[in-house]
Amino acid sequence: MESGLKMQSSPPLQDMGIGNFGCSHYRRRCKIRAPCCDEIFDCRHCHNESKNSIEVDCHDRHDIPRHQLKRVICSLCDTEQDVQQHCINCGVCMGKYFCSECKFFDDDVSKQQYHCKECGICRTGGEDNFFHCDKCGKILDIKETLELKIGDPGFLTYRRPGWLGCCYSTFLKDSHNCVERAMHHNCPVCFEFLFETTKDITVLHCGHTIHVECLNQMQRHFQYSCPVCSKSYCDMSQAWKKLDQEVASTPMPQIYQNKLVWILCNDCGETSEVNFHILAHKCLKCNSYNTRQTRGAKAAACSSRIPEMVR
Repeated sequence: MESGLKMQSSPPLQDMGIGNFGCSHYRRRCKIRAPCCDEIFDCRHCHNESKNSIEVDCHDRHDIPRHQLKRVICSLCDTEQDVQQHCINCGVCMGKYFCSECKFFDDDVSKQQYHCKECGICRTGGEDNFFHCDKCGKILDIKETLELKIGDPGFLTYRRPGWLGCCYSTFLKDSHNCVERAMHHNCPVCFEFLFETTKDITVLHCGHTIHVECLNQMQRHFQYSCPVCSKSYCDMSQAWKKLDQEVASTPMPQIYQNKLVWILCNDCGETSEVNFHILAHKCLKCNSYNTRQTRGAKAAACSSRIPEMVR
């Protein structure tokens, strides 16, 4: 008698166990053996979080040199082997996206991963949606490379010595200001190293880079100037009109009415001699109130109270 039950066919090796293994950072079917401490972790982020926690002695804290990774362990059969996409024992695909240069595995290909040869690391978002800006980096000579190795521990983890650059969205190709080593530093708000971050990054009008979520946090606290160079990063024309009204409705006492001070504009870089006012000082060239007092009365940032005025 023919059975009414149909046998389910086994999934192909490409998909066997997919989605069932990995960590909070990546879905993958292998673990890594860290070349620095010879311990096994789900991914490099798991290693770095573990080895840089507050419980670890400060002398023992370190990041994994991910390009030096040599051994992985299959999550399905526990076979340890050299870095490769398919397990030498059970044949399972350990990551639908695999990069032999970065030793990187990921089963979630919806991220549209791609390897940037100039950056030397894998990025997400689709290769067609990004461009590599060579002007935001520079070719280093041997002396500069050695100085960076000594002064910047993160330098060794992202590229062979000699080249720096940045990957930006194609929307910024003709509109961003180039800043040397723009992404090769820490976020000015949270201090995470931007070049290797997994979070979204944006480029301000001045050319400096910052996490999108950090920028949103600044806006929630009414901070509208770049934390690196103090230039305004958005259109402040309406805020300046409100400040015009505030200054006009706040006359200074007679003793201060003829007092002059020198100011520096954070937006255009020009210096001006203007009448002293307790609220803010307006640049005579670009009409910005994003200024700071340089000479005259007690030196102070004249824009320090602007967030209170423009809420």
